[in-house]
Amino acid sequence: MADSVMTAERNPSGTILTEGTRIDVRNRFVGGWSHGFEVAAHVEGGYLIRRLSDDTVLPDVFAEDDVRPELHKRGLWWY
Repeated sequence: MADSVMTAERNPSGTILTEGTRIDVRNRFVGGWSHGFEVAAHVEGGYLIRRLSDDTVLPDVFAEDDVRPELHKRGLWWY
């Protein structure tokens, strides 16, 4: 358990976000949440994230407040 604490941080919701965890990312332009990402790594200051559509790790660090565990909307055909 000590290893998982060292490699993961808790986001504001209290959930441990480890590498490979599917997440939503706060859109910096409009403030909403975008889906289709996962945690690539925890680094100083936040997370590196991977876009699932093309497996690209984005070149910026995202603060812990700007990521959350993926939410699923139930009953909507596009989700």
